[in-house]
Amino acid sequence: MTRSTNAAPRGDARKRPPANWRKRFIAHLGETSNVSAAAQAAGISASHVYALRRTDAAFARQWFDALAEGYDNLEMELLEHLRSAGEEADGAARVPARRKFDAATAFRCLAAHRDNVAREKGRRTLDQEVATIAAINAKIDRLRLNGKASDKAIRAARKTSRARIGKGAGDAG
Repeated sequence: MTRSTNAAPRGDARKRPPANWRKRFIAHLGETSNVSAAAQAAGISASHVYALRRTDAAFARQWFDALAEGYDNLEMELLEHLRSAGEEADGAARVPARRKFDAATAFRCLAAHRDNVAREKGRRTLDQEVATIAAINAKIDRLRLNGKASDKAIRAARKTSRARIGKGAGDAG
């Protein structure tokens, strides 16, 4: 059994992903909102793109933006379909198409997308909170280091001052 050169790599660690597969994946994902179809169009396995999304924040943002674009397109198509129910653009009666538009599925996809957007916003907020807390902790650590350095300088100055005072007292006698 031979594999097509356009097939997604599966299990063969030696096979390198196709050049520019990320751009093709993101572009196709924006057009279709379908991860499996986008992975296939890019010549990469869906499991590979899911794994990369978990480890590469920039890729995850591109993925989210592409999905948002795809679902915006789906929403516009759905609205157009609902507004022009049964009519062509010129007002003539529409001839039934071979492929029926499935509004119920479109609504379910949009509802699922809305849930994903809410989760992603929560994740982004959490990421921002984590970054803010890390920045605050780093600033506190710097302040502590500065405080220790200041305390050390004060102790050294006091020690020097005491030594001068002690030396001066011995000269007077």
